[in-house]
Amino acid sequence: MRKLVLVSVIFGSLLAAPSAHAAINDVFGGAVSCTPNPTDNVRECGTGSSSNDTVRSTAPSWDGTPIDVNVAFPPASAGDGPFPLIIIGHGYGGEKVGFGAPNTTGGLRRFTSRGYAAIAMTARGFHQSCGKPNAITAGGAACDAGWIHLMDDRFEIRDAQFLMGELADEGVVDGQRIGATGGSYGGGLSMALASLKDRIMLPDGSLAPWTSPVEDHPMRIAAAAPEIPWTDLAYSLTPNGGTLDYVADSSYTGRTGIEKLSFQSGLYISGSSAGRYCGQAPYPSPCTDFGSDVTAWKARLDAGEPYDGDSTVAAILAEIEAHHSSYYIDHSEPPAPLLISNGFTDDLFPADEAIRFYNLIRSKYPTAPISMMFGDFGHQRSANKAADSAAVGAAENAWLDFYVKGSGAQPFQGTTAFAMTCPTSAPSGGPFQAGSWAGLQRGEVRLDSPESKTIAPDGGSTTIDATWDPVVAGQNPCTTAPADDQSGVATYRLPAAAGGGYTLMGSPTVVAKISSPTANSEVAARLLDVDPNGTETLVDRQLLRPAVGTARQVFQLHPSGHLFSAGHIAKLELLPRDAGGFLGGYGRPANGQGQVTVSNLSLRIPVLESPGGESGQVKAASPLALPCGKEIAPQFSSVSYLRATLGEDKVTAKGKTVKVPVDSAPGPNACRVEVKLLGSGKGTTGRSAKKHKKKKGGVLGRAQATIAGGQSKTVKVKLSKHGRSAVSRHRTVRVQVTTLDATGDTVQITKVKLGGKKHGKHKKHRK
Repeated sequence: MRKLVLVSVIFGSLLAAPSAHAAINDVFGGAVSCTPNPTDNVRECGTGSSSNDTVRSTAPSWDGTPIDVNVAFPPASAGDGPFPLIIIGHGYGGEKVGFGAPNTTGGLRRFTSRGYAAIAMTARGFHQSCGKPNAITAGGAACDAGWIHLMDDRFEIRDAQFLMGELADEGVVDGQRIGATGGSYGGGLSMALASLKDRIMLPDGSLAPWTSPVEDHPMRIAAAAPEIPWTDLAYSLTPNGGTLDYVADSSYTGRTGIEKLSFQSGLYISGSSAGRYCGQAPYPSPCTDFGSDVTAWKARLDAGEPYDGDSTVAAILAEIEAHHSSYYIDHSEPPAPLLISNGFTDDLFPADEAIRFYNLIRSKYPTAPISMMFGDFGHQRSANKAADSAAVGAAENAWLDFYVKGSGAQPFQGTTAFAMTCPTSAPSGGPFQAGSWAGLQRGEVRLDSPESKTIAPDGGSTTIDATWDPVVAGQNPCTTAPADDQSGVATYRLPAAAGGGYTLMGSPTVVAKISSPTANSEVAARLLDVDPNGTETLVDRQLLRPAVGTARQVFQLHPSGHLFSAGHIAKLELLPRDAGGFLGGYGRPANGQGQVTVSNLSLRIPVLESPGGESGQVKAASPLALPCGKEIAPQFSSVSYLRATLGEDKVTAKGKTVKVPVDSAPGPNACRVEVKLLGSGKGTTGRSAKKHKKKKGGVLGRAQATIAGGQSKTVKVKLSKHGRSAVSRHRTVRVQVTTLDATGDTVQITKVKLGGKKHGKHKKHRK
């Protein structure tokens, strides 16, 4: 089959390979003809639309699979190339982008009007790319592997690379000046293309240089502007709450998460109606390729817990990470320049998807050009306000023009954000800009609650849950519900916003002791805006798979931007589920949900306002709770952070020994700590042990210990002779807890009175 494809391509190239000045009458070796539109002379190659599932314009891909494709070129007055090229990807269940109406900037004309050639293909397995019975019949044996592979780097991504390489062989596009964009599924396409950049992924998962199929022209993506993409598909569809926006590498680790049920079910149905999965008629059943058996994957996740230790679940996650997620593509070279846009109100691919990728790449390549845009746009529940969409489109044009065509001024480098506002007719807040995501977070509004609260297995209301099921809510993030506290739910209310209110701009962070003895349990978190009339609006959410047992844990709700107006109350709910609604609701309820207890909770809401504002409600940011073994993201490196800390119990002395309670950092990894007792002085908290100057004679005793992540331990410190004398005289010491970590030590120093509760305020240690 492969030899036949190459022979066909070579023969077609010999017949039709044009010089740089020949007319563009067809592409792909004559497989697709081109016709100038009589109105504006844009050269249109292909059928434009295949939505009726009978009209098609296909070209064979690298393995012979016929891919339905459109290509457009500027009018002949602009010459015949080689043009810079833009590829536009479509959404899940969709089809190739059409040409757009003459003399407009819609469809492929968005880019031909700017001097580019433009290409759009229907992804393998959908519509006329072997996705409908008539297409499979017409394709014959060439459709033998033509089912949906879920944007597999080895299949759908390589299809795009192969077709673009053919255009370079034919001399009509410049293989070194290629840009990529598209939304949702098309965002996944452009993310993967940018990450591979000048490489292809072969069927065995190995990487090879990307060259054109016949003449071996070197090919590369010069820039990309993915819209509402995923970067980690496994996490975005089945989150466990482990993503932190301030760590350098936030890969999917720990326990398998909670299925986004209504989304996954809706997407699956969309795929089966618009295309064909492996094993779905008329393809042979059952599917014999586990690596693309989406039906089997969905069935296993739908069956629910227990997931831990299940080899099938592990294989599904490993497959999706290895071949369907740009985050895990080999990053031994930086990606193409990226402008990534994700929605604050997008419950499918939220802003985490951009931030985790940004942190990973910038930790390896500090100057790599990556910018991000966030706002009220994307999948359900996003309002997709016209002004916000226009701003994203303008930024994308400037980005691609600069990095692909080499024209225009260098675009803004950093983060642009629009805050959610209600009603949906109101303009969004902003835009707000900073050099990084962290730069938008100037202060913090927080709540500390030492009391113990219970999340009952049957707590909450599925009726209220259904209000915010994304599929039910549609494009309306301003849907409201009664704000009464629900039975069986752990609820926390902050004081009403004062002054001009405050604007959430970041990831609300929860640090708490969570007791969850039942292995299958989950916790759903929702942040709500309660107005003075007693109704509430969903601002933010998260699905958490807590550790089994009792542990101090840290998790974040999705990154968001929202104005809490004066008089409005920020309310946090921790529930046993976030279900109810169409197709079962947002998060799949756990099999055998148990009771969960939460205590010593700290809620930290990052805001745009500076400390001291809004009648003192806005405080300086608390030190970030950094898990051991995790490196701080470069954009947060100037922020105070801690791993292990002094525990809440008393520090006591008896004879030659002082007992010091230490809390290990939240997270899956154990912490190695060193405890020192120092002479009395001021307490301080800092980022690096190297910044603390040693004082001669100041150490009264020291000890080391290893403590499991999120656990507490009493460390016995043996006093020196000098230490025993000092303690007997003063009874007040400073306790220095140093976390010894390969990614960098952290230090907390606290002044304590032996036998009493610790005291003294923590202060940031600065350089």
